[in-house]
Amino acid sequence: MDDLDRRLINRLQRGLPLVRQPWRQLAEELHSHPGELLDRLHALLEDDVLTRFGPMFDIEQLGGAFTLAALAVPEPRFYAVAAQLNALAQVAHNYRRDHRWNMWFVLACASEAELAATLSRIEALTGLAVLNLPKEQTYHVGVYFPV
Repeated sequence: MDDLDRRLINRLQRGLPLVRQPWRQLAEELHSHPGELLDRLHALLEDDVLTRFGPMFDIEQLGGAFTLAALAVPEPRFYAVAAQLNALAQVAHNYRRDHRWNMWFVLACASEAELAATLSRIEALTGLAVLNLPKEQTYHVGVYFPV
């Protein structure tokens, strides 16, 4: 990673300019060319320096629903249950926690009805009770990690 990669990553953390040609404006800011910046972004993603680049949508504003949920999975079944969850399109991601509720996951659904049906489906698939932890309040926290 060179200086331009670092400056590009740092700048992208503040978002794309909301103009007709954002990559042209970024190129001017970073003293580069739009094509070079896009090539570098693709290389950073391909090399797993960056794991994701894209918009963040407020699913509730779009009419959808989401929740944080957890399962208390017996250790011998942990990876099998993780595979069951990962096979569901509604599961955004899951992760292990060192706690009785050891598998946490986020569900993103098109509606509240689909969310309820998906929670019921997970209970039926796994035979485990789901701890549903819906959002009570939204907090907007800006995070910036200078590279």
